[in-house]
Amino acid sequence: MYKEKIVVILIISLLLLNIDCGQNTKQRKEDGKVTITFWHSFVASTIPALKDLIKEFEKEHPNINIKAQYVPSGDALIQKLITAIQSNTAPDISWIHSHFLPDLVDAKAIYNMEEFVNGKNGLSEQTYNNIYEPLIQYASLRDTLYSIPMEATNLAFLYNKKMFREVDLDDSKAPQNWGQLRKYAKLLTKDKDNNGEYDQMGLFLPIYPASGSLSGWMVWQWFPFLWQAGGHIVSKDQSHVLYNSTAGVKALNLWKDIYNELDLEKFTSDYDIAFASERLSMAMDGPWNLPRYNRLLKDLDWTFAPLPEGPEKKATIVGGEYLVIFKQSDYPDEAWSFIKWIIQPEVQAKWAMKSGYLPVRRDVEKVPEFKEYLKNNPNFKVFIDQMEFAQVQRKIDYHGLQITRHIAQAIEEATLGGEDPQVTLDRAAKKSNALLQSVPKNEK
Repeated sequence: MYKEKIVVILIISLLLLNIDCGQNTKQRKEDGKVTITFWHSFVASTIPALKDLIKEFEKEHPNINIKAQYVPSGDALIQKLITAIQSNTAPDISWIHSHFLPDLVDAKAIYNMEEFVNGKNGLSEQTYNNIYEPLIQYASLRDTLYSIPMEATNLAFLYNKKMFREVDLDDSKAPQNWGQLRKYAKLLTKDKDNNGEYDQMGLFLPIYPASGSLSGWMVWQWFPFLWQAGGHIVSKDQSHVLYNSTAGVKALNLWKDIYNELDLEKFTSDYDIAFASERLSMAMDGPWNLPRYNRLLKDLDWTFAPLPEGPEKKATIVGGEYLVIFKQSDYPDEAWSFIKWIIQPEVQAKWAMKSGYLPVRRDVEKVPEFKEYLKNNPNFKVFIDQMEFAQVQRKIDYHGLQITRHIAQAIEEATLGGEDPQVTLDRAAKKSNALLQSVPKNEK
């Protein structure tokens, strides 16, 4: 009898719980409010701009709340997303790097974005065609659009003009080619107190452990050098990798030579702090850090310039972050409304000016406020101008994350490990090719 009473009580409790949940859901619909969860890994200096962006969207869309959640570093984000998918706790929207797409698509976790682009509340042909083509390539996988770019980036050269003058270098010109890059790096590296260790470093190279969270950032900065030497990452038919070519060896040899000549193993990985304290003369960085640098470096004489030209051509890497909608979302249409709003020209202009990221569409340069902003912000204009020779990373349709890790291992082994670049790249390529060849032909 006691057990039967307990069962009855539990059943009544569950019924009441269901009624309560139903009432909450109904109330939520009657209020016209839905909450969209948005995961991202924006750098700290971008967070204020993101908050302003969300506030403006919510003002224009009073029926939608955006709950933004920060996840430290993009590489940590993909691991969190995979765990969330498995536990059915994925966000509505997430900010991702393009190389996350294969894992998310293969897990059938995200929507085909073409459903929204071509849907009732879709994008006009003019809007779609105004988005930079390289960004659409990054946003797609296997000829299908799975994401929408939120902002664009590329990589430029940061340097301290005063330090250039101190060694009789023209402070109006960054290194123009690989030879000058190596020469300037040595000239600007100094042991000021003659204790056998460098106090001032000429150039920072992003050498990080291949197993760490910054390995993808290291590889991303190495790709322009591969392209400047005339190389590619993977073949067009996705059958094998090409990064261990002569071009790849030249690019990695350059990094290894500079790493050894400057004894970079003993230098801090906090290059931005080192630059701010005038212990570092040159580094590579992107426009997302401009708002921070404008505050951090206000007392220094510094500037940005295009990356040096390689033996074959000029090249920098086009990047950015992309927005995807998860199939676990209860509100995919509202999630799409947020994404569609973000890529409007006026919104992109405001976002670019506040965040330091580049706009994703060409016609933003026609917005009057943005035109004026470029006149008053020459460092930002460097990144805009570099889009002329910015290059898109050839998409790796399968095993992209693993192949990126293989390249990171090759870079680490050649620099930290002191091995021959050809050997490390060939070793990495063997593992990468095994993965590519394991993909069934009917899936390619």
